[in-house]
Amino acid sequence: MKKNLIAGIFTAVLVYGCATNPITGKQNLNFVSNSELFPSSFQQYNQFLTENKVITGTADAKLVETVGYKIKLAAEKYLNYLGQTQYLKDYRWEYKLVDNKEVNAWCLPGGKIVVYSGILPVTQNESGLATVMGHEVSHALANHGAQRMSAAQLQQIGGAALSAATSTKSAQTQEIFAQAYGIGSEVGVMLPFSRSNESEADKIGLTLMAIAGYNPDDAVAFWSRMASKSGGSGTPEFMSTHPSDATRIANIKALIPEAKAIALKVGTIK
Repeated sequence: MKKNLIAGIFTAVLVYGCATNPITGKQNLNFVSNSELFPSSFQQYNQFLTENKVITGTADAKLVETVGYKIKLAAEKYLNYLGQTQYLKDYRWEYKLVDNKEVNAWCLPGGKIVVYSGILPVTQNESGLATVMGHEVSHALANHGAQRMSAAQLQQIGGAALSAATSTKSAQTQEIFAQAYGIGSEVGVMLPFSRSNESEADKIGLTLMAIAGYNPDDAVAFWSRMASKSGGSGTPEFMSTHPSDATRIANIKALIPEAKAIALKVGTIK
């Protein structure tokens, strides 16, 4: 009965936990609503800002705000073109430059963006920064945060189902199955899922930067600089949450014509 109950819950989550994302047109596993996710996201963002040094009043800080605003307008323009005028109504856009040597940037669900000062030597110019911010905003627009939370919960349900199914086996057998499930679900499902999110954010980000008036060809130069900075070292792609540098750059080159074509239809930010 316990096994059947867990299997029933697992099936119900798969059937009813899917939602169509308007910006991608895809059905994704997502049973975390924006009304649940955004308040927590905004609270985390505000807490982060109080605990870190926010840079204000500099040319770099102004550039982050300028590029962020253009990407925001591009997102609105694109979603209006897609007939999704209400999609961003609960977003509360904010763009901050933070003093941190780490080469990183991120966007929390709901449009809360942070750029670390350590990434500016790699972005080098406005279009490089637009590449980064377009990519990070795309994670928020595609609801990747909610999808990852949903996938993690599903992984936990799967682990519980396996535990129930092997409950009559020896402790050693249960441990072997649990380890195999942990490795298999991580390498076979969770990591490819994250790499898929990254590639999707690259695609949407190129479109946003093109609509914002930037040349998406410049994204290749930025990611090439990122690849040079990493020195070609790192985790093998199948064990990573991100595509390899070579894969990412090749994919971006292939996607640029589509981004330009969409921007031509939608119109660019003046």
